Amino acid sequence: MSAKIFVARLLGLDVFDPQGDRLGRMRDAVVVDRGPLLPPMAVGIVIEVPGKKRVFVPMTRVTSMDPHQIITTGLINLRRFERRGAELMVAGDVFDRRVLLKDGSGEAIVEDIGFEQQRNGDWLVTELYVRRNAGRTAFGRTRGEHLLIDWDAARWAGHQEPQGATSFVAAHEDMKPADLADVIHEMTPKRRIEIAEELQDERLADVLQELPEDDQVEILSHLDIERAADVLEEMDPDDAADLLHELPDSQQELLLELMEPEDAQDVRRLMEYDENTAGSVMTPVPVIMPPEATVAEALANIRQQEFTPAMASLVIVARPPLETPTGRYLGVVHFQKLLRYPPPEPLGNLLDKDLEPVSDQMPLGVVTRELATYNLTCIPVVNENHRVVGAVTVDDVLDHILPEDWRITDVPEVGDETSRVHRKEASR
Repeated sequence: MSAKIFVARLLGLDVFDPQGDRLGRMRDAVVVDRGPLLPPMAVGIVIEVPGKKRVFVPMTRVTSMDPHQIITTGLINLRRFERRGAELMVAGDVFDRRVLLKDGSGEAIVEDIGFEQQRNGDWLVTELYVRRNAGRTAFGRTRGEHLLIDWDAARWAGHQEPQGATSFVAAHEDMKPADLADVIHEMTPKRRIEIAEELQDERLADVLQELPEDDQVEILSHLDIERAADVLEEMDPDDAADLLHELPDSQQELLLELMEPEDAQDVRRLMEYDENTAGSVMTPVPVIMPPEATVAEALANIRQQEFTPAMASLVIVARPPLETPTGRYLGVVHFQKLLRYPPPEPLGNLLDKDLEPVSDQMPLGVVTRELATYNLTCIPVVNENHRVVGAVTVDDVLDHILPEDWRITDVPEVGDETSRVHRKEASR
């Protein structure tokens, strides 16, 4: 193993067992603060294993690290990682932290830290890679000198303060909402609120939809009431309705009144349905077009970014008005069929009339069976007058048939302690 490593160079690297099988990807390193007189100790790394679960691997089980890969003994604990006591996440807590340089030259920002293995096998933080601020350029950008200094050549400014929320959001701007939600869920409540306040409304809405209900309520309740309404507007109506159901009636009504009338109307309609019915989980704004519309117009419509792949898999054809509840339902045209016909062809000539829509009062279990029986990713929903009121997609169904804590429940594994070698022996 190399004598010294820098954490930023390792983030995102693949982690392998001794046989060369990939275990996951490194997402962070964990250090323990031992006070002002002793250097922090590196105690392990956090890797993301299949299933988007983050687990802890002690440094004693890391056999090799270099800029290309990380190799472990293969034995890992598959319980979800939770930090303890004085543990700090290097990327999450230390990077971008402000320090005071003891030589009197001012403040600096930590951009990387170096570990070095001691003779007794311990890994200690021995160096900091910092950027010393030196004012701003004419274009407003921060400029500064980069320095590699000993760990004790700087003093933490506000030692217990984590990485600034602004820096955290900027560092994770390319992360998918579901992955960012997973990271935020593991934070303390105070830290979750700080990050939520820094996120843009649309980004926060996407992340909220991926969080457990308790986290959603906690974050929304701490936002300014007008901003909370803005975030709800950015959420999918069915997710916004589910979240509002978890709030007191008085708060529900206040938020709905602050929302744009059109957005609030969609959410109110969903909240009127009994729980676990098609109407309660449907998307109230699917792709709906008249029979006179052409293939070219339909393809242009489903290209819109707001439609998920599941929702764009079919076009619902109905008589005007086309806003839900529409005129009478006529049928659907599947996306693949659109690709087989010339652009001028009217949708009315391509209808799949055999696909029966589901009732808005139909139990969710029956809707699930309909989707599975006919291999559908989307199915129209109609009211008692056979007018389209929405559509249920496969992702709407999955969110409700999985366990309530599926977002935070560990993926089933062979055991808490497992390895490729142990699995081989167990199969003999």
